[in-house]
Amino acid sequence: MTKPNAVLFDLDGTLIDTAPDFIRIIKLMCAKHNHPCPTDVAIREQVSAGARAMVRLMFGDKLMGVADADEIMLAHRQEFLDLYEQDICVDSRLFDGLDDLLDVLEDKGVAWGIVTNKPRYLAEQLLDKLDLAKRCAVLVCPDDVTHTKPDPEPMFLASKKLGVDPKNCIYVGDHIRDIQAGRASGMMTVVAGFGYIVPNENLHEWGADKVVATPDELGRLVLALI
Repeated sequence: MTKPNAVLFDLDGTLIDTAPDFIRIIKLMCAKHNHPCPTDVAIREQVSAGARAMVRLMFGDKLMGVADADEIMLAHRQEFLDLYEQDICVDSRLFDGLDDLLDVLEDKGVAWGIVTNKPRYLAEQLLDKLDLAKRCAVLVCPDDVTHTKPDPEPMFLASKKLGVDPKNCIYVGDHIRDIQAGRASGMMTVVAGFGYIVPNENLHEWGADKVVATPDELGRLVLALI
């Protein structure tokens, strides 16, 4: 690819380590409902799958065969989202080293942004809490598109808002749908292997241009490209 004009990130598990807050909330809910709590590792592995996956992880076995399981699941999902919104950024942080990477991108005039499947009302609050809202050049959420990742629509929208060709963008994510969306839009794709990866996933089979194991490796790769 030519020298990139923009670097786009997935949010949870790629740019920001949000798992500690998910773990905290799930422990609260399990204690409230007198239900065994999943391990921290199990929770981290499912963060990128969203709130519904969190509820399945907590209560899926309890609701098997229950007539009104769908309604109960929806109620638990709303409870989870409400608790998360109340204290969205107690322990969440940028992954180590990525703030330095953002600084360098800004210094070099390379726009950076976020394309996420996280609802906008939560993504905006999280970025605001971490003082990233004004630094982020573009934020694309499910609210903004008809089709979410792995469809390329969010990627095309982000590049359009930035005024850059998708072929001149890098997209970094920790889920196969991130790579599928990035590839379908013509972006260079990078797997954040330090993110919330399901066990036994072969990251090299996702078809990304690059796979990095650590935030430092990601930083070195991006800086070499720009």
